Amino acid sequence: MKRFGIFILMLAGLTAFGQTDLPKLPKVEIGIEEQLGQTIPLDLKFLNEKGDTVTLRQLIDKPTALSFFYCDCPSICGPFQAGIADVISKADLKLGTDYQVILISFNPLDNPLKAAEKKKNYIQGIPEGQQSAWHYLTGWPENIKKITDAVGYRFKPTGLDFAHPSAMVILSPKGKITRYLFGINFLPFDLKMAVIEAQKGLARPTINKVLEYCFSYNDTSHSYTLQITRIVATLTIMIALVIFLVLILKKKKKTAN
Repeated sequence: MKRFGIFILMLAGLTAFGQTDLPKLPKVEIGIEEQLGQTIPLDLKFLNEKGDTVTLRQLIDKPTALSFFYCDCPSICGPFQAGIADVISKADLKLGTDYQVILISFNPLDNPLKAAEKKKNYIQGIPEGQQSAWHYLTGWPENIKKITDAVGYRFKPTGLDFAHPSAMVILSPKGKITRYLFGINFLPFDLKMAVIEAQKGLARPTINKVLEYCFSYNDTSHSYTLQITRIVATLTIMIALVIFLVLILKKKKKTAN
């Protein structure tokens, strides 16, 4: 009877584990749903920081780090752009030759003039000959929605601001999504490997999917918080499964003897 009770508990654990479904993250309002291997819509039109209308197809002819921001962001957009500038200056890669960077504002109220001002703040440490390979784009609501949906970038208006994640989406020269680099600071080695993979069109999964499962975005503090309950529940289920397997193996061993 005792073993039957344990078995029932294990079944409940298995059911909960199936519902938790760690490898397949639940849909999120704010965050990233990776679309590895998918090709972005390249014919979408945007305005660059000079006010010229360009398509993504015209720009993307080499490995590209695509990111999103908005000009009046009071929190992570500034450190995020500083982090991109920092990794550009440190990476063993040449911007404009080996790869390029594209930032798209997801706020349709932003314009080329505001984007140009933002760009000036972050390209100071980049050689002049490479600065033109960091593109700042603004655009229309329908095109912003199409590109953010295509890469799985989820953001949400919160009053006059937006709650949003920070990540670089690495694209191949043909616009295929090959890697996601999460955070506001990036390692030169990670960027270099992502660019090499993108050049070959190789899509690689991201360990940060586990981090995204463990953390949630806080609209009030504009930061990520640890999901203690979710982590404890997952660990409890995993431990229960291990105990269940041990009991089964012991029973088989006794039967064999």
